[in-house]
Formats: sequence, C-alpha cells, structure tokens
Amino acid sequence: MDFDVLFFQIVSIITAAIAFGAAFFLYRWVKGQPSSNQKIAAIGQLIRKGAFTFLRKEYKTLSRFCAVAAIIIFLFLPSPIWEGNVLSNLLMAVSYVFGTVFSGIAGYVGISIATIANIKSAEASTKGIKPSFMSGFRGGAVMGMAVVGASLLGVTLVLLLTDNTTALLGFSFGASSLALFAKAGGGIFTKTADISADLVGKVELGIPEDDPRNPAVIADNVGDNVGDVAGMGADLFDSNVASMAAALVMASALDKASGGHLNASMVFCYASIGLFASIIGVLTAKMDKKGNPTRALNSNTYVTTVIFGVLTALATYIFNFKWEIWFASTIGLIVGVVIGIASDYFTDDRRKPVHQVAKASESGPAFTILSGISYGLMSTLPSMVGIGISAVAAYKICEPLGDGYAMFGISMAAVGMLSIVGMIISNDAYGPIVDNARGLVEMGDLGEEALEITDSLDSAGNTVKAVTKGFAIGAAGLTVISLLGAFISEVNVAAVKLGKPLIEGFDVINPLVFFGLLVGAAIPALFSSMLMLGVNRNAQRMVSEIHRQFEEIDGLKEGREGVTPEYDKCIEIATKGAIRELIPAGLMTIIATLLVGLIGGVYAIGGFITGNIVSGLIFALFMSNSGGLWDNTKKYVEAGNHGGKNSIAHKAAVVGDTVGDPFKDTAGPSINTQITVVSLIASLTASIFLAFSFFG
Repeated sequence: MDFDVLFFQIVSIITAAIAFGAAFFLYRWVKGQPSSNQKIAAIGQLIRKGAFTFLRKEYKTLSRFCAVAAIIIFLFLPSPIWEGNVLSNLLMAVSYVFGTVFSGIAGYVGISIATIANIKSAEASTKGIKPSFMSGFRGGAVMGMAVVGASLLGVTLVLLLTDNTTALLGFSFGASSLALFAKAGGGIFTKTADISADLVGKVELGIPEDDPRNPAVIADNVGDNVGDVAGMGADLFDSNVASMAAALVMASALDKASGGHLNASMVFCYASIGLFASIIGVLTAKMDKKGNPTRALNSNTYVTTVIFGVLTALATYIFNFKWEIWFASTIGLIVGVVIGIASDYFTDDRRKPVHQVAKASESGPAFTILSGISYGLMSTLPSMVGIGISAVAAYKICEPLGDGYAMFGISMAAVGMLSIVGMIISNDAYGPIVDNARGLVEMGDLGEEALEITDSLDSAGNTVKAVTKGFAIGAAGLTVISLLGAFISEVNVAAVKLGKPLIEGFDVINPLVFFGLLVGAAIPALFSSMLMLGVNRNAQRMVSEIHRQFEEIDGLKEGREGVTPEYDKCIEIATKGAIRELIPAGLMTIIATLLVGLIGGVYAIGGFITGNIVSGLIFALFMSNSGGLWDNTKKYVEAGNHGGKNSIAHKAAVVGDTVGDPFKDTAGPSINTQITVVSLIASLTASIFLAFSFFG
C-alpha cells in the first residue's frame, strides 16, 4: 500500500487526540477516588500551592530568557536577517517559542495531576497496596499521555504548517532549552529541601523522614513535584521531540533525493504506533492485591514493548516500509530495555550492589560513599556498550540502502528506543507521586500498615525511576549521535550555497577537531559542578533556617500540640535559590558552544559535539545510577537490615543518600538535555560557523 506523508501526519494528529482523551479519562478517574481526611487534604494543599508558586516564578524568569533568545534567533538564524530572508528567520523564532510553550505545558500538566494523585494514593493505602498503586500509577499516566501526545502533535503541526525541517530543529531547540533550565531549576529546588530535611531531621535529631515538625518537610514534598514531575516531564518531552526532529531532518533529505516520501512517512507511522502502544499499556495496566509494585511497573513496560514491535512489523509489511529500518528501530528499543535492566540491577534493593553498600555502611559514611561511587562507575559500562552496539548495528544494517541511510538508521534506533516513552513517563511520574503519598501518610498519622504499603510503593518508584532515567539517557545518546548526522547535513547544505567543500566526517588528528573534543568533554563536568554547587549553597541557607526555627519556636522540637513550623520560609529559600542558580549553568553550555564554533569553525564544533556526547553519557549514567543506589541503600537499611533505623549503618546510608540526591535528581538527568541543546545549537548555527570563524 502507498500513502502520502499527509496521511500519516493526520494519523499522528488523531493518535495525539486519543492520547489526550486517555489522559482526561485517567485524570477524572484519579480525581474521583475518595479522599475525606481533612489533615491530609490541608497538607496536600500546602504542597500544591508551593509547587505552583515555584512554577509560576520559574516560568516568569524563563519567559524573559526565551524572549531574548527568540529575538536573537530572529536576527541571526538560519542566516543573518540583513541577508534578506526575513520570513525564514521569523518562522524559526516562532517555532522556537512554540517549542518552549509546549515544553512548559508538559510541566504544568504534570504538577496539576501529581498534586492530586499524591493525596488519593495516600488515602488509598489504608485500603491496601492495589488501590494505592493504581492511584499513583494512573496519576503518572496522565502526564505520560499528555506529554507524548503534545510532542507528537507539536512536531506534526510544525512540519505540516511549515514544510521546513530547519524550523523543526527550532521547535526542538525551544523544547530543549526550556527543559534544560526547568530540569536544572527543579533539581536544585528539590535537592535543596531533601538534603536539608535529611541532615537536620535524620542525622542531627533522629526524627522520621517526613516528620511534620521538620520545617523543610513540605518544601521536600514540593520539590518532588517541581523536580521529578515538571522537570522530568519537560526533559522527556524534549528527548522525544529531538529524536523525531533528527529522524525527520534526515528522512526529508533522503526523500528529496529519491523524489518520494516513504522515510518521513515511516517516522510519523512509528511514532504514532509507539504512542498507541503506550495508551494500550497504560489503560490495561493492573496489579494484584498482594502484588509486587516493581514487577507490575516493569511488566507494563514489557507489554508495551511487545505491542510496539508487533504493530510496527505489521505496518512495515502493509505500507512497504524498509525492513532494515524496522530492525534498526527494534534494536534501539531492545537496547533501551537492556539499559533499563542494567540500571535496575545496580539500584534495586533486592540486588547485590545495594546489599554490599548497605553492609559497607556499617563501617561509616566513607565506605558508603566509596562503594557507591565504585558501583556507579561500574554501571556505566553495560549502558555505554549497549548504546554503542545499537548505533553500530543500526548503521551497518541500513548502510546497504544507500547514502544517508546509515545515519538515518541510527536516528530510527533512537525513535525506537523512545517509542514507548508514554509508558516510561508514566512510570517516572509514579515515583514522586508515591513518594509524596508516603510523606502524607506519615504526616497524617494513617498507621503503620499504610506506611509499610507506601514505603513499598516508594521503593519501587526509586528503582523504576533509575530505569527510566537510564532509558532517557540512552535515548539521548542515540538522538545526539543522529543529531551529529543532522549537523553534517546542515553544514553541507550551507557549504553548497557558499561554494565550500562538503564535509564527510571529523578526523581527530585535525587539531581543530581535537581542540573541540577536549573542550566538549569538559563541559558536562563543569555543568554538573555548577548545578551541585548551587544545591550546596542553597541547602546551607535552608539548614540555617531549620536550625533557627527549632531554636526560636517554643515547643517545635518536642512536638507540642498546636505548634507548627514556618513551612513557607523553607519553600521561599528553595524557590529563590533555585531561580538564582538555574540560569548560569545553562547559559555556560550555550555560550561555550558558540565560542568553540566562532574560534574553530565547523570542524571544532564536530569534535565538541563528539566529546560532549561521550563524556556527558558517562557522567549522566554514573550519577543517576549511583544516586539511585544510595537512595535504595538507605531504604534497605531503614527496612530493618544491618541495624535498621538510627544505627551506624543508617546514619552512614543517610549521608550517602544526601550525596546521591544532587547526583540523581539534579546533575545526572540534566546532562542528557545539555548534550541535546549543544547538538541543536550546532545544527542551527552551522552556516554561521562555516561562513566565519577565526581558525576554521
């Protein structure tokens, strides 16, 4: 069968509409769950108010940045406005703004449902693990359906209305730039509160994790929403858009060369099937009354994976797509699952690494840190090898199809890996929802049984969160490799116009390439340090505020009835600090890319992207996995192992978790957005670097 690309674009829009319908159905279901506990409702309202206050202030700051960026894009991209192509520049600027708006909406939708689902999941825990799990999972699924539906709709509309793949890169850059700052800001907020609450509450005073006496406890719960929900939603929205954009840039180039439309049609078809498979997986997800939440979450992912594989094979047969491309996308998906399994092994509290770190904690925090870092470094190998194998396999399988198909195969492997991103986001958002639910159970005094249930759900959330972050990082790796191909394509288009020789690749013997390689490799380290120092500075301010309240508020430390801390003071510190710290790290990334391009030209930028990809992936995997490992080590000890709560091992594990918090929730997951931003800036400014550089 032969259909025009317009047919598949319409199918994409319909599929996105179905996803929005599923999100609305799930939203109504979650909202309709019973909640009658007034104390929990009041605390939940404090969390919701704090989350939206932060989001409004963050978006207000970011809107100014985006406005300035849009003006710069209008003046200079894809070529300087004084060269006469005003419409193209306007189109690029509008596409950029469109991308930032869609990315912002992704975060807003996530917080809207998460701050309802946490209350419902907490109250449902008094009835059993199944209703509590379903409230948490379906709350996360609202975000999964809405975010992926929005990304598919946004990409389709931009290409349908503009028929311009460069504008599509502008849309992707808008999504990436906002995601970079949103993830960094949310990560700084959440870890400021989490570290402060743990250090003063658990280590100094020996009080429970979510004790309402702790002034930072509400800020900690707010942080789960603005960091792990809004930030990760924007992050995975960006990853999905970037993978589709890279694939469509190359697909369109191949289709123009052949005079057809098959490759672009295939991208839209596979992306639609991936979202459809996620819709089926989410709506059919269930858990037994005495089931294992980790197993339930993972089985949902595997079911969605199988549905995608079967449906894309049928589509390939029916629409006469190239089977080599199907194999490439399937390899990407399988490797995504393998990366998830590797992350699970190094972070699950039922596995050897967590047990070994917990045992080491009996000897003090130094051994907790040392063993956690060691396992974190070890965890990078299987994922890096997996990304490398999938890239090589996709390249070699598609190479015989002709020029350009090898890199297109890699981009389709990224599309395949992110094909079930609707389920991935659902699992990821589940984590902070049940984490909040656990806090609400403790603060609302719902009983030990409810606390045990939410502890079990929270532990599963931490494990699956590590898996989803591994998935996102792996997909970012494949996406930026394909974006490197898109960069070469953009350079060569500009080279033809300027009468310059075409570029086939980047030789590391070339000193300009090597210069870019070294600088690019150093950027993720600098970026991570800036974010974590931001957390460090902000946490110190909050620790001082917590100490002040315990010293000055009479009866707070003793838990006297009617005495409550000034929660809003801690929320204000976290908000102001996060807003102050989120811009510098992101700006550094953008400015460094532009400087390297202006100094060394396109060859230096090629090396810069390559070094940034390799270094960034290692840092992101190491920090995400070691952070998840330390978090579950703490929970494993708190469950009664190696001395249990308030033992030497417990205090050491809390220190490990404190170190791991900015690793896994601030720097680690922000790096994959950083490498995407670098690659997109390089592609968008390729013609400028080709026309002018000091040494290029």
